[in-house]
Amino acid sequence: MSRVSVIFKVYPKEGAIDETANRIKEQLKPVAIQSEEVAFGIKVIKARFVFDNEKTNSSSIENQIRKIDGVSEIEVEEESLI
Repeated sequence: MSRVSVIFKVYPKEGAIDETANRIKEQLKPVAIQSEEVAFGIKVIKARFVFDNEKTNSSSIENQIRKIDGVSEIEVEEESLI
């Protein structure tokens, strides 16, 4: 059984970074979550998840994040076996 670590970079809708981060935290329980400025006041949310590869996959987590109110775009920043 493999364990996987994935960091998603979530772009929130304008002005909704705190609310969106709280929704991700409450609904999906990431291992870690933080906001980061990427350029000229634009902030993204980085959420790290760790899971068993046999029970779930990064695509299913990505789809769950996309459904959260306040999410504009999402991308996988890093994915690795641990």
